[in-house]
Amino acid sequence: MFSSFKDFLSSLTGTGARPSPAEEAHSLQLATAVLLVEVMRADTDLGAQERHQVLQTLRAKFALADDELARLVELAEETARTAHDYHRFTASLNDHFTHAQKIRVVEHMWEIAYSDARLDENEHHVISKVAGLLHVTHGEYIAAKLHAKAGLGHP
Repeated sequence: MFSSFKDFLSSLTGTGARPSPAEEAHSLQLATAVLLVEVMRADTDLGAQERHQVLQTLRAKFALADDELARLVELAEETARTAHDYHRFTASLNDHFTHAQKIRVVEHMWEIAYSDARLDENEHHVISKVAGLLHVTHGEYIAAKLHAKAGLGHP
């Protein structure tokens, strides 16, 4: 796992050497985690539900042990606080994820946004921006939203 944001950036920009499969997997995990944390941070009334949903989603998506999950979320929160944009994270996902996987990331973002049973305007903005950067169509974006709401039992 990356110990700092600098290590993460080095993995994305490359230092001449091709990253190992494990390093590549870690960078994709971190990029995904940062995007999910950004939705959590966007809520003006941040509650425990969003954090719980981020942890649950990352645990299910990446099958991480508790200590690995805690390190990933801690690094994602630190990285999200210092990030100026989403491009470096979405670029990594665009390079390595299938289109279906990118739609699933958007769906996970909606699950986090709706985990407290209400949608904050800022959460909506973050998800919309990221969906565009991931080249998810408007129809796929809406379908992901509806699927997430239904999965959480929201009308």
